[in-house]
Amino acid sequence: MTFARSPRIVRLAAVTAAALFAFGLSQPAAAQWKWKDKSGRVQYSDLPPPPNVGDADILQRPSGSAARKPPPFAANSAQAAAAAMAASAAASGPEAGAKGVEPELEAKRRKAAEEEAAKRRADEEKQKAAKAENCQRAKANLRALDDGMRMARVNEKGEREILDDKARAEETKRTRDVIASDCAR
Repeated sequence: MTFARSPRIVRLAAVTAAALFAFGLSQPAAAQWKWKDKSGRVQYSDLPPPPNVGDADILQRPSGSAARKPPPFAANSAQAAAAAMAASAAASGPEAGAKGVEPELEAKRRKAAEEEAAKRRADEEKQKAAKAENCQRAKANLRALDDGMRMARVNEKGEREILDDKARAEETKRTRDVIASDCAR
């Protein structure tokens, strides 16, 4: 069973397509704004008017938009960026427009300086703790050297050798130098 295209079905399809096209043209543009600028001219846009336009001068808003926000995906990103800059400049005054970024930048700088100072303090604390530990070990080593205990150390070959009087005197001098540098308050 085959279906032949009848002229009646073709005409019906053409009329339906034309009706749909006409209906689409008759619909208002989505997100259409209408306002009067400061010189009194009527302006139309898909973006909201600049912030310096009062609510009384806005003649038409898109349906469902009580706020003055630009649409999430503006057709022209340059216009959206200009509108956002104008909004921030008008909200913070003429002088603050150029300095609008400075408080954020200053806060970042201050935070970085605080973090660096905290890192420096932590490093100083680690060094202080290491010096205190070295001081305690050097004092214990000096007591052992002064008590005359037999002491040994491992040489470069990995062999154990007993300290003689000369090596004991050198080790005592080195230990006293460590105590002088690490135990000084």
